[in-house]
Amino acid sequence: MKIAIGQINSKIGDFDKNASLILQESIKAYEAGVKLIVFPEMSISGYPPMDLVNYDSFVDKNIKALEWLISNLTFDIHVCVGYVDYNQKKHGKRLVNRAVIINKCKIVYSQDKTLLPTYDVFDEARYFEPGTERSYFEIEGTRIGLAICEDIWWNHGEFSDKEYPENPVDEILSYNPNIIIVPSASPFYSGKTITRLEIAKDITHKGKCLCVYANMVGANDNLIFDGNSFVVNENSDVIAVAEGFKSELLIFDTVDTKSLPDPAYHKYEEIESALALGISEYLRKCGLSRVVIGSSGGIDSALVAYLAVKALGKENVRTFSMPSRYSSNGSKTDAQELARNLDIPCDELVIEPMFESFLTTLDPFFNGTEMNVAEENIQARIRGTLLMAYSNKFGSMVLTTGNKSELATGYCTLYGDMAGGLSVIGDLFKTEVFELCYYINREKEIIPINILEKPPSAELRPDQKDEDSLPPYDVLDSILELYIVQNKSLDDIVKEDFDRETVEFVLKLTARSEFKRNQTPPVLKVSKKAFGNGRRIPIARTLTEV
Repeated sequence: MKIAIGQINSKIGDFDKNASLILQESIKAYEAGVKLIVFPEMSISGYPPMDLVNYDSFVDKNIKALEWLISNLTFDIHVCVGYVDYNQKKHGKRLVNRAVIINKCKIVYSQDKTLLPTYDVFDEARYFEPGTERSYFEIEGTRIGLAICEDIWWNHGEFSDKEYPENPVDEILSYNPNIIIVPSASPFYSGKTITRLEIAKDITHKGKCLCVYANMVGANDNLIFDGNSFVVNENSDVIAVAEGFKSELLIFDTVDTKSLPDPAYHKYEEIESALALGISEYLRKCGLSRVVIGSSGGIDSALVAYLAVKALGKENVRTFSMPSRYSSNGSKTDAQELARNLDIPCDELVIEPMFESFLTTLDPFFNGTEMNVAEENIQARIRGTLLMAYSNKFGSMVLTTGNKSELATGYCTLYGDMAGGLSVIGDLFKTEVFELCYYINREKEIIPINILEKPPSAELRPDQKDEDSLPPYDVLDSILELYIVQNKSLDDIVKEDFDRETVEFVLKLTARSEFKRNQTPPVLKVSKKAFGNGRRIPIARTLTEV
């Protein structure tokens, strides 16, 4: 039997276009002799719709789009599609996360999602009532079970503090299915594809059945969906794989026993593709096409500019160099060299006159005090104001350039370098920024080597270096990885052979900077734990409780 995976890119709330896309791909599959096509979780509504589902109009329109799709699927193909429906039971939450099988203008099978993730970026239990029954459907004598995304992650949930009380896959396997299909909207983080594959192999080994994993592709706000859909046979061999980070109609035949090598994924190849997709999708789905970036001659802004060009094309990227009295000549020339390598404009906006004007205005109050972070931040805020002014005037979006190490420790300025519409590398530690840049330069020099080799500096005071006020980045990032991503306490981190005073210093910086992170633009998620809605920490709290 021929089966297809419709690895599509659904936009949240664009019901008619989503349904039309599903119909188009179903027609292509039917014409290729496909009997079953599987689309991602919530492919009608887009994922995750969050509090939009609290509006009856949102739910009603998504149901209306499903009804239109059903009426137009007149030909003999089974179509698995996900959407939001009302809970018909007299108890529980008002909605369900549902997948249905459509054949010749009829729903022939329906399944509600059982395991509703409520950790990290997920909050499905807030909206949905879990499914309580699992069964199967048949196509030409082939028995097929259906598990929606998290339903296969029983005891694999990396952020849940306990196992789910039931395993939906066990019940599905009790019916001895030949195939299990998994419509999914599984957000990307580096290495997650390998985890998905391991889970699918566990299922096929246990149930001696095929597993068809259909994942969403695209991005919505801070979440990136990598696709990378696949099929694993009853011997736990991979027999079909969709390309990552692109829409694709993947067709395979269940009688094809030829196995493929397990997909090999390079961390920085994945991250580069993910961030580029995150930029392009965020701009497209927000109705914009152009970006503007402050190019300091440093590594962070260089990486963001490169990713923006990869995502949007050089014609849609503009950079500005904004030197002050503390900017080195090398930083100015490095910004210009980067622009030449990327073939993008880099115009200079000298901020010294504005900076001097600020200091003159504030002199009655600042007179007699030593220059400190207040004067440093004025420079960053002037730059942010200029970028936002250009953005407003010409309908482009400012991309911020801060990395995860800076966001963690507060080494960034509110209304300055944090001003913008999207944080591109806010989920990459500084050491990862360097590693990604070296990966980008693996074949030829795109990011100037001088940018990679000079000591990082904000250049907001004379001879400033990041390590004047922060631990070395290899030490800092190791501590932050343990604290932010792995949720280790101060004592746990010290046991990893770190100096207690250094750890205390880093954790206090992180705690004190929570108010800044609450005001940062969306951070594209590429790790297991990113700043944003996946990490919810109070701002006003004791700084030493961990």
